[in-house]
Amino acid sequence: MGIRIGVDVGGTFTDFLVRDEEGSSRVYKTSTTPGDPTIGFFNGLEKAATADGQTLKEWLRRVETIVHGTTITTNAVLTGEGAVTGFVTTEGFRDVLNMRRGIKEQQFDNHAPPPQLVPRRRIAAVRERVSSEGEVVTPLDESDIRSAAELFRGQGVEAVAVSYLWSFRNDRHERRTKEILEQELPGVYVSLSTEVLPQIRVYERHSTTVLNSYVGPVLNRYLSRLRQRLDDLGFGGTLLIMQSNGGVMSPEVAQRFASNTLLSGPAGAPQAGIHYGSVHGFRNLITVDMGGTSFDVALIRNGLPGVTTEGSIGGHRVASPILDIHTVGSGGGSIAWIDAGGLLNVGPKSAGAVPGPACYGRGGVLPTVTDANYVLGYLDSAGDELTLDGEAAQEAIAQHVGQPLGLDTVEAAYGIYQVVNANMAAAISVASVQRGYDPREFVLVVAGGVGPLHAGAIARDLEIPLILIPRESSVFCAAGMLLSDLKHDYVHTYAREFAAVDLDAIAQIYRDIAGRAMRTLESENVSSRQVVLEYSADLRYVGQFNEVEVPAFHDGGFTPAALEALEAAFHRRHDDLYGYSTPGSPIEIINLRVSARGLTGKPTVERVEARGADPSEARTGSRKAWFSGAFSETPVYDGQRLVHGNVVPGPAIVVLPTTTILVPSDFELVCDAANNYLMHRKGSDLKVLAGQLTEEAAA
Repeated sequence: MGIRIGVDVGGTFTDFLVRDEEGSSRVYKTSTTPGDPTIGFFNGLEKAATADGQTLKEWLRRVETIVHGTTITTNAVLTGEGAVTGFVTTEGFRDVLNMRRGIKEQQFDNHAPPPQLVPRRRIAAVRERVSSEGEVVTPLDESDIRSAAELFRGQGVEAVAVSYLWSFRNDRHERRTKEILEQELPGVYVSLSTEVLPQIRVYERHSTTVLNSYVGPVLNRYLSRLRQRLDDLGFGGTLLIMQSNGGVMSPEVAQRFASNTLLSGPAGAPQAGIHYGSVHGFRNLITVDMGGTSFDVALIRNGLPGVTTEGSIGGHRVASPILDIHTVGSGGGSIAWIDAGGLLNVGPKSAGAVPGPACYGRGGVLPTVTDANYVLGYLDSAGDELTLDGEAAQEAIAQHVGQPLGLDTVEAAYGIYQVVNANMAAAISVASVQRGYDPREFVLVVAGGVGPLHAGAIARDLEIPLILIPRESSVFCAAGMLLSDLKHDYVHTYAREFAAVDLDAIAQIYRDIAGRAMRTLESENVSSRQVVLEYSADLRYVGQFNEVEVPAFHDGGFTPAALEALEAAFHRRHDDLYGYSTPGSPIEIINLRVSARGLTGKPTVERVEARGADPSEARTGSRKAWFSGAFSETPVYDGQRLVHGNVVPGPAIVVLPTTTILVPSDFELVCDAANNYLMHRKGSDLKVLAGQLTEEAAA
């Protein structure tokens, strides 16, 4: 087995986890290069090759797999810099896309809805109609398509989305439309709703298909540059792209289904959390990843991350399955500012990679969370790539926060620290409390370059009893990417009440979907022995609007008994989600789903023997840091020299090459058997805590 690399391009840093032939891991970070993210990508590879004493070309010959998560498509939507996109739909329904659901989703936001991805002038209505049963009511008028192509040509359209009414019942018109558009507009990127999201609900289907076209050319250009450079360097391994659903896919599939990368970056975190939690048998986890720009939260229940089909990006609906990750603008680069009412705010705007926090010395003049952490003594002045400028940090905080609020610089810095902690605690509450889960029953898995500096304060606010900080915390998502399987999700609408269900028809639909899934995975060089197919169905009570996805039981075929089991599982799941169920009420099936996974190799977790509680061998000195309302001389430890069993009482600072762990005065940190770190409140028994959390997960 060769070298395997996980690469996560974030808003501020590009993270690398390199796992060599022996299974040892190394962590690297480079500054993200927003103008062309491939520069930061190859800078990191160059750094890893140099550390091995080889040229990049020599080193890449040893690389077996690169798994890449990117924010390219996310940023294209958020900044409005996607492709110039046209939209083709059924005559009489031209405005459905931009009418959305016809409701004001943010009642008190005068700027809602968000800017249109496709303005009305680039929407073409075509004479065609298919009935809800798939019968052709009005034949496709091909002259309308050619007229649309002429319109798009004059407007410089780069991509076209096609979504007709009821096309998922019969895709003939969409397929013919694509053929004509490719003839009339060679080189233009074309997306069909029957390929991207062949399911009921017209706005959601329109929106997801348009997003696919809007970001498709952007992703294609990026991947083409990336693959060409890798080819030029002689890379002969496998490049895989992280998906929003927590799986990976080949670049060829990614270029066709670009919308599946809209949350590509954060999607690696839940898989990493499951892996690190498994060392202790923890199955109820809340993963948090605090990077330079954002704070991402995912809840894992019984070892499974949440998945939703009700996601959005930039206010635009994404109805394909994505990991349920809640994101807020709270990162190391988040800017502190005073609002019109004189209140201190932090984020969501970020200083990003350029110019970055004031202390980076790259031209930034606004105060950020990183500047506050430096002023409070939590960060050392010497970094891996840069030396922090303490005077610049103090000046930025004093000018923009301290003076307006009448605070000295340290008080202002601590105010920034407290506000961002409150923002992050609120985000965790959204992902847990607001969905019916008590965060006190979960282990907090903390990641990101900045997350371990804030973990203790967040856990204290939410009364979370135990914190797990992986040694590879700063490249958490990159680590998760190397643990992810190839994964593809398929859906077929089959709207029937249970009383009218045709089990043979359901079985045939599932067989057809499974065949498509197998062919896709085969094209990605996955052996049939490595394929796992998971079947599910979207169900609801008759008269409801939203569905609940429930696993479909099929081991003995799709029999009446399997249907009864499906019904019982639906009642249980509905009760879990909404606090009630009504057995005996009529139920209907809306969609049938198949999730296909191509299993990849997973690293084994090596456990080491305990070496005693005394951490003195890892102590490197001390420095003044802010604890309990005053500066005090605080012990500093080298995190890489801590070994299994070492106990570090707070207050303390544990330094790693790409992150720093802050151990508050009322906490202590323990190095575990996998050389990761557990942190808990003083006075609590770690073994008892771990046992309780493991038992709760089992229950």
